[in-house]
Amino acid sequence: MACLIAARRTAVVPRGGAFARLRIEDLAAPVLTACLDDVGIGPGQVDEVILSNALGAGGNPARRAALAAGLPERVAGLTIDRQCAGGLDAILLARALVDSGAAEVVLAGGVESYSRRPLRLATDPDGGPPVAYDQAPFTPWPDRDPGMAEAAEALARRLGIGRARQEAWAAESHAKALAADMSAEIVALNGVARDAFPRLLTPKLMSRAPVLTGSITAATAAVAADAAAVCLVVSDRIAAGRGLALLSGATVGGTPEEPGLAPVAAIRRVWRGEPLAQAEIMEAYAVQALAVIDAAGLDPAIVNPGGGGLARGHPVGASGAILAVRLFHGLRKSRGLAAIAAAGGIGTALLVEAPA
Repeated sequence: MACLIAARRTAVVPRGGAFARLRIEDLAAPVLTACLDDVGIGPGQVDEVILSNALGAGGNPARRAALAAGLPERVAGLTIDRQCAGGLDAILLARALVDSGAAEVVLAGGVESYSRRPLRLATDPDGGPPVAYDQAPFTPWPDRDPGMAEAAEALARRLGIGRARQEAWAAESHAKALAADMSAEIVALNGVARDAFPRLLTPKLMSRAPVLTGSITAATAAVAADAAAVCLVVSDRIAAGRGLALLSGATVGGTPEEPGLAPVAAIRRVWRGEPLAQAEIMEAYAVQALAVIDAAGLDPAIVNPGGGGLARGHPVGASGAILAVRLFHGLRKSRGLAAIAAAGGIGTALLVEAPA
């Protein structure tokens, strides 16, 4: 069985901040190196690097990061894009490689620079000027491809999750993040060794937050951010009793119009209701996290004990991997769950177990 024996990340920094001038490989390479150094595995033992990247311009960032980290040139690197779910999907791919016997040591996670994402232009086949766009299409049907904030608001209306409940969850997320010590998981980079965004969210402050749409405000939506997060996935022979066992994982497609609920089907594939000590649920929007917690039957008391994406930010391709890093450093007994939603109606979940 594949095991996760090391997990590290950078701090999460809102776009335009301290990581704004760093290239993708500058973000990821130190985290790759830290994972290996933590457990004394040499670069020569690495079979593959799998990184998610959703907003970049191509060029196989996983390969670039592997080379920048001093890994052997034979390590080809694989970059994937499943938007928000990609960082967790990279870990599921690493698990599959190890469980199949195709690899024994895989570095997997995600990296994203919102600050240095390229400008997007769609060419006109009739020869007109290119048209700028921000969100890529996630379905072939424009009428079934809502903006993420609009989809969150539709979910809030359908489920009756109002602004007050969303703001209460956001305030708690920030409070937990402020109280948490995450120094063991964060690789200091560019002088930053802690997440930059958590703050005391008072009712007065939240009342002044700009409204994005309906009940969704800037206080209840995760900010765009830069970060990298990586997990070291190895065979049980190499793990030798260390780390977390990767018990099961699933990625499931759902209704494109309701991406926020997509993780529920994935959670049901991997979790049968047995006790959980910790759950890490992505908070792209407060309403999305609350909807998943409610529908999956999770105990809110064990969800995101160190705060979530509302308090950190959302470095799209890295966000799923950050959930796994948080589990690795927080889970001391029993089982833990990570789950994330992605645009287009996709959900990914991972179930892990700490050593007895």
